[in-house]
Amino acid sequence: MRRRRAERGITLLEMMIVMTIVALMVGVMYPNIAAGLESMRMRSATDSVAAFLNQGLLRAERTQEPVELIVQQGSGRMELRGALPGFQRTLLLPDGITILHVFPEQPGELPEERSILFLPATTVPAIGIELLNRRGLRRLVRIDPLTGTPLVETPSASVSGEER
Repeated sequence: MRRRRAERGITLLEMMIVMTIVALMVGVMYPNIAAGLESMRMRSATDSVAAFLNQGLLRAERTQEPVELIVQQGSGRMELRGALPGFQRTLLLPDGITILHVFPEQPGELPEERSILFLPATTVPAIGIELLNRRGLRRLVRIDPLTGTPLVETPSASVSGEER
């Protein structure tokens, strides 16, 4: 009876083999998991920017007052300010996501801060904000001037200004 109890467990060698197999599987899967997390972070950031732009457009139409969009490229910060006191919203992009371009680009030296007005009862401005993550993945959030809705796209080289 004592002998059977001693044979029931696992040996140290068996445990080390299992741990080695698990470590190899984690080592092989880690790059895919990291890429998936970066992709989810980018998707979340682009959805937040699209919702933020939509909020500014809707606020301008609802209150019939201009709304200013301020984009600070270096800090990854966006602000909405209303003409009426009391309306101010801020969006901070998550770590690893930066604002690469704000379209349309201004000629000459690129400013650190861009200001765009959303005016009620007028044509929606055709603007775009291009985001970049650590892995080089780019997304463009632009406002469709016909429908007035923000769209998320994967930019081509001609859109991002590389072929200009």
